[in-house]
Amino acid sequence: MAPARHSAFTRTDAVPAALDAGVAAGLLAAVGDVALILSGEGRILDVAVSNGELSHHGLDAWVGEAWAETVTPESRTKVAEMIADAAVPGSTARWRQVNHPAAGGDVPIRYLVMALGSDGRLVAIGRDMRGAAQMQQRLLQAQQSLERDYIRLRQAETRYRLLFETASEPVLIVDAGTRRIREANPAAHRLLGVAEGALVGEPIHILAAPVARDSLVAYLGAVEAADDVPALSLDLAGDRGNATVSARPFRQARAPLLLVRIADAAPADRHRHDGTLSDVVERMPDAFVLIDRNLEILTANAAFVDLAEAPSAERVVGARLGHWLGRPGIDLELMVAQLREHGQVRNVATILRGSAGGEEAIEVSAVLAPGPSGECFGFTLRSVGRRLRDAPAIPRDLPRSVEQLTGLVGRMSLKDIVRESTDLIERLCIEAALAYTADNRASAAEILGVSRQSLYSKLHRHGLGNLVSSDD
Repeated sequence: MAPARHSAFTRTDAVPAALDAGVAAGLLAAVGDVALILSGEGRILDVAVSNGELSHHGLDAWVGEAWAETVTPESRTKVAEMIADAAVPGSTARWRQVNHPAAGGDVPIRYLVMALGSDGRLVAIGRDMRGAAQMQQRLLQAQQSLERDYIRLRQAETRYRLLFETASEPVLIVDAGTRRIREANPAAHRLLGVAEGALVGEPIHILAAPVARDSLVAYLGAVEAADDVPALSLDLAGDRGNATVSARPFRQARAPLLLVRIADAAPADRHRHDGTLSDVVERMPDAFVLIDRNLEILTANAAFVDLAEAPSAERVVGARLGHWLGRPGIDLELMVAQLREHGQVRNVATILRGSAGGEEAIEVSAVLAPGPSGECFGFTLRSVGRRLRDAPAIPRDLPRSVEQLTGLVGRMSLKDIVRESTDLIERLCIEAALAYTADNRASAAEILGVSRQSLYSKLHRHGLGNLVSSDD
């Protein structure tokens, strides 16, 4: 790239024949932020600073020093080249940037060196480049920030596209104004039995059977107007059964769009069987409840609602089953642990606490089953309160009765009586835990909050080893 050429004044009558020394010095000092008068060998004879910020860097102390000694090592070659070029008659001067070391960091200054006259002296006019450097740095930071944002946007788009393409649930992006499909994932094309990409540009009502198209259009209009519109049960086109359609509005690039999801698509005959099964479960005399992996209720039949003393099924859906079933934080968690390990539990005795304060003795059987969004658990709860009330009481031979313990006052020290009482309570608790867990030592230790080894030691001390059969 050729160096920039400088033009000179062309009208000699307009140029003053000679300048006073003071005027020339003032002119040189005002041209740039700093001006240096140099000897032919490059030694600084005088310094003029017009930039107040540069005056704080000790430029006045340069007088008498070689100009090359005031710059950083990598800038010394540039200084030598500028001095050499200025000493050649008729050479074209050009701006060169050098860096001066300073306490707060290097100070970049752009210089132009010219000969002053026939005596060999030179003048170096400098312009402070810190403002331009800061501007370049901010520009570079802005470019890097934009680049990072662009990379994040591309990554987010890739993740969205991957989720959209691999989702098993049919999903469509619909233009809210024209009601035409902008995007449809492969699952949507498989659902309607059309080739890949055939749905793009088609009106949304082609999803529905002819008799249901008006309902679909009305539903989409309601979704745009309100937030709490329930999902629509829709007969699909081509006798492909019934499905649940849900939609949500959003905006992109100032254009209103709809995200349409299609769930539970199934042939009509299977749908009828599902309806029959739902009716049977709803009318069962035993309580039935389905919970998700977070132990929150997904659905419950009328018998469970009655047993829980809840006003309606809607009031129990979404609540944790442990709010009603068993001892809080113990019974349900133990049963779920057994379900995850063995897949089912049978006839576990516990209690169910009603919302109104009542308690009912129950037996629980449960099974682990896969669900659309992960594992779920189905529980049947059978009331056994009447059976327990009618059963005869079974006497237990306690190690010491309370009356016997209080009768020891005066015959034994308080320390020995407390030890006897502690042993009595410990044995009663261990027997209750073993009875509750069907003689399972591991579960009993977990209920009591002790290790297995500690439980085995206590069993041996109380002579209860014959009460347990196995650890599984």
